[in-house]
Amino acid sequence: MRFSLLNTCRAAALLGALLGGLAVAPAALAQNAVFNDQQKQAIGDIVKEYLLKNPEVLTEVIGELEKRQAEAQQVAQASAVKETKQTLLNAPHSYVVGNPSGDITLVEFFDYNCGYCKKALTDLQTLVKNDPKLRVVLKDFPVLGPDSVEASRVALAVRKQLQGPKLFDYHVKVLETRGRVNGERAMAVAKEMGADMAKLQKDMDSPDVRGALQENMALGDKLSLTGTPAFIIGEAVIPGAVGIEPLKQIIDNVRSCGKATCG
Repeated sequence: MRFSLLNTCRAAALLGALLGGLAVAPAALAQNAVFNDQQKQAIGDIVKEYLLKNPEVLTEVIGELEKRQAEAQQVAQASAVKETKQTLLNAPHSYVVGNPSGDITLVEFFDYNCGYCKKALTDLQTLVKNDPKLRVVLKDFPVLGPDSVEASRVALAVRKQLQGPKLFDYHVKVLETRGRVNGERAMAVAKEMGADMAKLQKDMDSPDVRGALQENMALGDKLSLTGTPAFIIGEAVIPGAVGIEPLKQIIDNVRSCGKATCG
């Protein structure tokens, strides 16, 4: 088949765009009145032949797509953090560890049945111990089933009785529980630590506790959180137990330049 010079150039440009990682929707191509059916078939054959001979290009294209999606998600999450900042940092039911007047706040969304949250606990304890200016806000985010929801209901009710270091001790003991954590286990820890069990049972069913869980779940949805732990520092959302050094570096960066990444 013979192409006009103009259409040959257009075909080459289209191929170059595709191979450069730009997504060309089939519908957009079909709506292009410049190409007739034979020319469209020829372009498709050229692209197919190239990709069969150079399949590594697909890896590059997929990598570029994932990169752009990650960048778009970061922008969307930063916007969501700005919109929900007051609730993230200062909700009345939130539990604060470290310096209540610290210059930097780290927010952690956690689930008592999350193995990675258990792993990240040591990092959190080390950060609080070594950084006297760090404020940490812990938010129950029970995404791993009914047992997690029940454990969070108990923990939120416990916060009406235990305060300060004793409350953090409770949090640590529940999180360090071997095996599945449910409401019964969370209540057993509360009893060991001297909580009023009648009051605890009443508070578990209170509108405050139900509202706190609903608020945290809504925040997680707004921030596009897909699991636990998830950390928020400044406007950055950091998913997973990334380790102490990355968290420390982001904290230092936010102190230095107001952003997760400086320079």
